[in-house]
Amino acid sequence: MSAHEKKSKVLIVDDTDLNIEILLEALSDRYDLYTAMNGESALAQVKKNPPDIILLDVVMPGMSGYEVCTLLKANPATTDIPIIFLTAMTEINEKARGFEAGAVDYMVKPFAILEVQARLDVHLSLINAKKALKQQNEILEIKVKERTHELSVTQSVIIEAMACLAETRNQETGDHVMRTRFYVQLLTVRLASHPRFKDYLVLLDPDDIGIATILHDVGKVGVPDHILLKPGRLTKEEFEEMKMHTVYGHNILHRLKKRLPDNTFLRLADEIAYAHHEKWDGSGYPRGLKGDEIPIPARLMAIADVYDAMINQRVYKGPMTNDEAIAFITSQAGLHFDPDVTMAFLELKETFQFVAKQLSKDTLEDDAFEINGAE
Repeated sequence: MSAHEKKSKVLIVDDTDLNIEILLEALSDRYDLYTAMNGESALAQVKKNPPDIILLDVVMPGMSGYEVCTLLKANPATTDIPIIFLTAMTEINEKARGFEAGAVDYMVKPFAILEVQARLDVHLSLINAKKALKQQNEILEIKVKERTHELSVTQSVIIEAMACLAETRNQETGDHVMRTRFYVQLLTVRLASHPRFKDYLVLLDPDDIGIATILHDVGKVGVPDHILLKPGRLTKEEFEEMKMHTVYGHNILHRLKKRLPDNTFLRLADEIAYAHHEKWDGSGYPRGLKGDEIPIPARLMAIADVYDAMINQRVYKGPMTNDEAIAFITSQAGLHFDPDVTMAFLELKETFQFVAKQLSKDTLEDDAFEINGAE
């Protein structure tokens, strides 16, 4: 052992002075030793100055070594301290009892000093190896957290970049995706305890669904300008092409999902982009899904999308009042919208209006607008 290397702390517990003297003389050069002569004193010493390992006599007046061991192993603060029993008893059942109490080793008196040193060295090496492994795991955990954060930031940047593709085609899209994101998060929180939705929503963070909504109209990058920006009503043929933005969005996200098949974000984004224009009664597009065939995130997005489109200016129409939009959505429960999602919307209508006003004024950044606690 080098002069600078810290000695391991060893507590010797024995009610015989001679045994303690022998161990002190033999081990003091190698370890930092301190002693106790009964169970109560040993427990007090451990509490005051926890050792790295304990040499514990079994038969002592008052509390036995087995009882001391049991108490130490029952305490979370001391349960990991290794205990080696020292005893004159050689019966197998006594040794078994010691191991059952939590000891890591068992040495019979009179003990050979070289054996004691060897066994202490082995168990202390194991302790140091465990400490080193724990430190390494902690370092790895920090690195994993850093990497996870980096990936999360990267994902957010990519999401925003993809959403900007649609925004450059249509300025309305930018504000719209931010408002609908928060509408969907509100609905997710409100429905999290609903019998029809809780088993699905309990597995998801509202932020995850909210962020996935940002890409709901990414497929509009495939719609020609003369249709996307037309200031009047679309012809039947033009509307058919406009409806294809759901398919274009699905195609984009589905290709990405093939590369990352277990990615929750891509699954949610794909479900929303593909099905947010489906209707509860089956009259929507592009697949004519009906009722519970429509993915839950898309059902939430359907109301958020329609509400925001109705109360805001579009190239082809003026804005409706908030009351008019609420009345229309109410009338569409069970037709366009899931009835229970509609009910959640009505319970949150004042909060929806608050979000619409705040984000229409460009007074809040998206990451500064806390939605989970809003009611």
